[in-house]
Amino acid sequence: MTGAKAQNLSSIPIDAFSNLRVTSVWSFLQSVQWSEPWLTGLLAFHGVCLVVTVLTCKHYRLQIFHFLMMVAMVYSAENLNEVAARNWRSFAQFQYFDSRGMFISLVYSVPILCNTMIIVAVWVYRAFTTMSELKTLQLKKKAARQRLKKTE
Repeated sequence: MTGAKAQNLSSIPIDAFSNLRVTSVWSFLQSVQWSEPWLTGLLAFHGVCLVVTVLTCKHYRLQIFHFLMMVAMVYSAENLNEVAARNWRSFAQFQYFDSRGMFISLVYSVPILCNTMIIVAVWVYRAFTTMSELKTLQLKKKAARQRLKKTE
């Protein structure tokens, strides 16, 4: 019995994902057990971040705060990965947090960075629109001045 138990324990690596050969990002994401509560919470968090990103499009200062918070979260991902790698048994069934940070980058940082890219795109669009409106007003003012000179 102890021999069978030892064989069963030795056949399951503690760090299941470090021994997994990753051939593509998609195969890696398929190997994740998405039904774990903390992962569904993380997906919900990303959904909330996307909703906040969309809702703050008209509120510039809130969007700046949201943007800075997301950048800070991505910046702290390495430290979060280290803490999660040490304490994974308290919240996860598998050790997802490898030393290279592939899991936390794909599941945590990339969705946040997508949100920040959406915000930057909104800012660029807003800046382009503002510059176009300003140039239109300048041309109208110049045309009005020229009409005034012609009438004199």
